[in-house]
Amino acid sequence: MIESPPYRLEEPEALESPSLLIFRDLLERNLEAMIQVAGGVDRLRPHAKTHKSADVIRMALGRGVRKHKCATIAEAEMLAEAGAPDVLLAYPLVGPNVARFVRLAAAFPATTFRATVDAPEAARALAEAACNLGRPIPTLVDLDVGMGRTGIEPGESALRLYETVAGLPGLEPDGLHAYDGHVNDPDLATRTRDAQDVEALVLAFRDRLTALGLPTPRLVLGGTPSFPVHAAFHAPGAECSPGTVIYHDHNYATKYPDLPFTPAALLLTRVVSRPRAGRVCLDLGHKAVAADPAGARAFFPAFPDARVVGHSEEHLVLDSPSADRLRLGEPLLAIPAHVCPTSALHRRALVVVDGRVVDEWEITARDRHLRF
Repeated sequence: MIESPPYRLEEPEALESPSLLIFRDLLERNLEAMIQVAGGVDRLRPHAKTHKSADVIRMALGRGVRKHKCATIAEAEMLAEAGAPDVLLAYPLVGPNVARFVRLAAAFPATTFRATVDAPEAARALAEAACNLGRPIPTLVDLDVGMGRTGIEPGESALRLYETVAGLPGLEPDGLHAYDGHVNDPDLATRTRDAQDVEALVLAFRDRLTALGLPTPRLVLGGTPSFPVHAAFHAPGAECSPGTVIYHDHNYATKYPDLPFTPAALLLTRVVSRPRAGRVCLDLGHKAVAADPAGARAFFPAFPDARVVGHSEEHLVLDSPSADRLRLGEPLLAIPAHVCPTSALHRRALVVVDGRVVDEWEITARDRHLRF
């Protein structure tokens, strides 16, 4: 038995490694805490990119979470198949993905699919593809509020883009999307000020749109670090879109102790070699735990002083003064440093309740294509 509070796993010797494990009670607690922080399900639009699991979506739907966000068409399809009535694809649609998105919307008329744009040519391409859909696609303008990755700065060009969306047949202006991944200071007071600056920027731009008679029914804001700040922001139509909180991970648990979430997705790994004193090699390579970010790939509750000295496709090499106490073949639990890309490396997850594996969940949207 492995017992590292709050993690207990009976008979790990019967389980293959490396394996992704979901501790269901912790996952359920994270879902409940997410709803509580948001102040209710209506203020939530959680991101599916962390778990990519239809089973997790059904758990959220069972708690009344009806609005969801995703980054790929496969995730959008997974959400619709699971019964999500409201799906925002918050990623630029270009090339063949424009037509794929419209085909997906046509195939699931019971789901409202929303899109984002940050350039007029993207808006026109989406409108042209949607001309025969029979209903307009609600489209948000993606604002660059400091991340510098996608989006358009909230100035004159963004205003003209919103006017373009409002004037295109096939599209319907649906508000603003503002991801603030750059708001990530470990200090809560600093993070709060930075997130509130984002809110002020978005509100000022919304006021300009309102003055022109342009509707902005929703403001989709933030990710996990800024989640509690935006949850306290009561502007009309504000929606919070955390993602990592559902599984959580070691990096966020360490960097943001103010967040009331516990890592619920762990990895089962084993010692496959003891090449020298003070060193062990585990079967936790790039193909089992994300190589992003640089540095420690995982935290080992039973092996807390472990230091990563090598990581390749199938191997993770650790040094520690306590490494010599680990026997060949010994199973260990690892909390991923970054769970979002880690979960996408696994085709299935083993579900653990009261220390025992009780189910197996498919990582539904780990692939780029499902049917569409």
